Amino acid sequence: MTPEAFQAALERGDIEAAGEMLADDVVFRSPAVYKPYEGKVATMVVLRSVMRVFEDFRYTREATSDSGDSVLVFEASVGGKQVEGADFVHVRDDGLVDDLRVMIRPLSGLNAVVEAMGAVIPEVMREMGLDAGQA
Repeated sequence: MTPEAFQAALERGDIEAAGEMLADDVVFRSPAVYKPYEGKVATMVVLRSVMRVFEDFRYTREATSDSGDSVLVFEASVGGKQVEGADFVHVRDDGLVDDLRVMIRPLSGLNAVVEAMGAVIPEVMREMGLDAGQA
């Protein structure tokens, strides 16, 4: 897997393909909460939710290093608010994403994301057959 393949899956909204590229022990760091989400299941809850919340999601730039690290800059809108952000993606030697960090600006956009995600995450968890303690 390459960061470009992960990017392409997210751009086309193919969460299942993106999920296949995640390590079981992936760590997702959110721009909204301090404690990271650990594991593939928790990360999939977030990715499924964010794809429902983001409108007109697109990557606009990327930077990749030889060490398996990439920065993917994106733009989207949420509830009428424009957001810009960056996905910091690390791909380990076996080709799986083991670290995903997201930053979002401006604060008003991040607040819109947090509000929308709060409504969508419980719905996604129910669809995935999870209760609040499993993600």
